[in-house]
This record gives sequence, structure tokens and C-alpha cells, in this order.
Amino acid sequence: QVQLVESGGGLVQAGGSLILSCASSGVTFSGITMGWFRQAPGKEREFVAAISWTGVGKEYADSVKGRFTISRDNAKNTEYLQMNSLKPEDTGVYYCAAGYGGLGVATHDYHYWGQGTQVTVSA
Repeated sequence: QVQLVESGGGLVQAGGSLILSCASSGVTFSGITMGWFRQAPGKEREFVAAISWTGVGKEYADSVKGRFTISRDNAKNTEYLQMNSLKPEDTGVYYCAAGYGGLGVATHDYHYWGQGTQVTVSA
């Protein structure tokens, strides 16, 4: 059974930082693309970042470029999202995703999803 479990969310002031983690089990981590999406209240789920299974290929949404960094540790079956200079508009539920479709930016590019972790950025 595939499980993706996010952690690290919380409440932070604007300008602060958070690190999200996503631990996976039941899936072959090698060869799989990992991604992060987020969903704000009343809005659709949107792409944040993705990383190839080698860790070399990375893709970011324009809204987070230069502030967020995605990484992975294949030995630990874990991916991370370092979030710096957080803004109130970064608030939302952050979802970890895994898939075999390359560095996709759409939800349908991913096969597996975590339950999400809440990130709230206060002004």
C-alpha cells in the first residue's frame, strides 16, 4: 500500500521559513518524480514544485521561484520543500505527490497523494 505522509506545516509570520517533509512507503522511490502542490480555501489545487528521481531536474511555479527549494533523499524515501520568505498568499494545504510522468505540473501527472499539511502565513 502506497503512503505519502507530509509533516512540517504550521503557522509562521510573513518573511519566515518552514521546511516540509514527505515520507513515502510502499512505492518504488527510485525512478519516480516527486512534487508539491498546494490548495488555498476556495481555490483549485496548484503546482508548487517537482523534482526528478535523480534530483537533477527541478521545476518551480513562478510564484515560488527564488524562495522555495525542493530536494529529496532517496536513501530515506523522503522529499523536502524548504520555504523561505513566506508570504500570506502562500497559505494553504500543501500536498506531496508522486508519479511517473516526468516533471509534470498538473495534478493528473501524479499517481499518489498525501493527505496534506496546513501552512498558514500571517501578515
